[in-house]
Amino acid sequence: MNTKEMEVTLINKEVVTVQLPKNEDHWLPLSNLDLCILHPLDFSIFLCYKKPTYKDNGNSMAMVEVLKKALKEALVPYYFLAGEKVPDSMGEHKLHCNNRGVDFTEAFANIELQKLNLNEPDETIGCKLVPKKKNGVLAIQATGFKCGGLVLACTFDHQIVDAYSAGMFLVSWAEIARSKPFSSLPTFNCAMLNPRHPVYFDPSLHNLYVPITMFNPSNDPEPSANHFENRICLVKADIINQLQSQASTKESKRTKLESFSALLWKISAKSAKNKGVSKLGIVVDGRTMLSFGDKEKTSLMSSYFGNVLSIPYDSKKIDELIEKPLSWVANEVHGFLEGAKTKEHFLDLIDWVEAHRPVQSLAKVYSSGNKEGPALVVSSGQHFPISKVDFGWGKSAFGSFYFPWGGNVGYVMPIPSPSGNGDWVVYMHMLKRELELIECEAALVFKPCTSYCLN
Repeated sequence: MNTKEMEVTLINKEVVTVQLPKNEDHWLPLSNLDLCILHPLDFSIFLCYKKPTYKDNGNSMAMVEVLKKALKEALVPYYFLAGEKVPDSMGEHKLHCNNRGVDFTEAFANIELQKLNLNEPDETIGCKLVPKKKNGVLAIQATGFKCGGLVLACTFDHQIVDAYSAGMFLVSWAEIARSKPFSSLPTFNCAMLNPRHPVYFDPSLHNLYVPITMFNPSNDPEPSANHFENRICLVKADIINQLQSQASTKESKRTKLESFSALLWKISAKSAKNKGVSKLGIVVDGRTMLSFGDKEKTSLMSSYFGNVLSIPYDSKKIDELIEKPLSWVANEVHGFLEGAKTKEHFLDLIDWVEAHRPVQSLAKVYSSGNKEGPALVVSSGQHFPISKVDFGWGKSAFGSFYFPWGGNVGYVMPIPSPSGNGDWVVYMHMLKRELELIECEAALVFKPCTSYCLN
């Protein structure tokens, strides 16, 4: 069966709540770093599980019951995921912990899991398996397949949850399902991210962030020129190592992420229609930087639930990016990244947001889209704990993000393959012409994630 003909039937939809005393109804403020995330903006994660082979009753219906039962318990420490976001009189959002609940959908797909088209997620994942979050902070869909396999998809409100936080929740949910104690408990105490008094920030923040009032998305006269598509590819471990070797020199060894991002930047520049500039941003998680090397703060930040992100970026002439070697491009990536990997950068960003409230702040790489040339953001999901999300029937056979965010800037999210062999699963939301160039000239790097990943 062609996966375009895949039919998904809704079986049941319910709202899963957590048993909490009535006096637990309260409000939580969002941190200044949460307020850097555009609203509304949701992202999704999906995980594919094969039919369990070691249980007589191992089928998707039994798996769904395990998920629902464990979710009720997991929501006790993660009670804020059962709340809803509400704007205050100034237009800023706060989290109302009112136990509104989590929308949980059960569904059934009329194909074998092994026939699911993973390479082109818009045809299957995005429109049929990933839930659209209409209310609350989190929506979940569990879809059974003819073979007894299951796809679990979660859609999170990005202004409340970043990828690190989503991973924390999924691991805790899986631990409860296996009757294991929580390996860590979440902290939703944004006092750790309070601004300084008086606020202070380095003037360089003006180059990285802008007030949302300066965000003026353009209406391109040629809609086809800004046509974004989504792909999910596999990059093998040996290829990643080769890229790192090519991007490094005797004087400086570049990280795998820097090397991979440099390659994407070159490809994006090469796809440009005009010889202007190309922009690259990379998402940096600030939990380590804000720990200050203090043991207690390291523990608190490692369990902090919320956004602790910054997006430094740089722009370069397209001709330079095309003509210079990969090592030169990787050196430029390293250069703009280093400035954001400090405690001072994140403290300055917190203060920057405070100085502009209630006007929301926005990473500048998003502010002009691709009007000046191609623009791309790479998010580091190298430590996403996909192999730890085991609900009792084994780790997932495959998993990825799905985040067609709707702007005029591309987005790429690499995460480890569940196999644990060093391969990367790479979600790409990019211009069609960029993806075509990847398929034409970088096919040896980006392998299509077709059904063989589930065999």
